[in-house]
Amino acid sequence: MLETGQKAPNFTRPTNKRDAVSLSDFLGKQVILYFYPKDNTPGCTTEACDFRDSFSRIDPKKAVVFGVSKDSLKSHTKFVEKYSLPFELISDEDGSLCEAYGVWTEKSLFGVKYMGLERATFLIDAEGKIKKIWRKVKVSGHVDEVLAVLEEK
Repeated sequence: MLETGQKAPNFTRPTNKRDAVSLSDFLGKQVILYFYPKDNTPGCTTEACDFRDSFSRIDPKKAVVFGVSKDSLKSHTKFVEKYSLPFELISDEDGSLCEAYGVWTEKSLFGVKYMGLERATFLIDAEGKIKKIWRKVKVSGHVDEVLAVLEEK
């Protein structure tokens, strides 16, 4: 299980805009890496739109935002276009990034256990270390929580 202060696992994955993006490309900037279950579902759409609507509060010289799910690049592209998202979505179809960050977990619905993606956010500092982790995120008010920590001196 990842912890605050630990080096964030590096990755190289495709996004809706690029063939590959690596965490190490962003040393010197903070990275908001938020994991969500599925494009075009109510909670995930609300969360993405909350990040979109608060995007002007994020200084692009100091921080970047990436959403991550197991959805395909095609799904991500449609999602970004439909909601005019100003940030990239990372496709993790094989689930290895979700595994590395510990967000592929056992869930339960009506007593039935299954594996699924836990909604979680990792704020990674400019040196590539985990500054803050939010697990089992409740969508309402979450973006403000992330931005408050991002804006701390």
